[in-house]
Amino acid sequence: MKSTITTKFQTTIPKDVREWLKLSVHDAVDWKIEDGKVVVYPVRKDFLQHRNRVKVGAGDIRADIEQARAARAERRK
Repeated sequence: MKSTITTKFQTTIPKDVREWLKLSVHDAVDWKIEDGKVVVYPVRKDFLQHRNRVKVGAGDIRADIEQARAARAERRK
């Protein structure tokens, strides 16, 4: 497989490679040089890196709304 580099140094990833890597629109790839060869890796979004960042459980919606309004009012001062 081969692809051409444009004047903006862009190239198209061949269909077979896109399918094998399961790439779709807006996905990212990581280019690395290993042992004199260029290797392309798909960048996978690791949702587990966000573990414990979202609080779950019972909450006080009225207090949350008031807190958000106060924060918004503070930013507008």
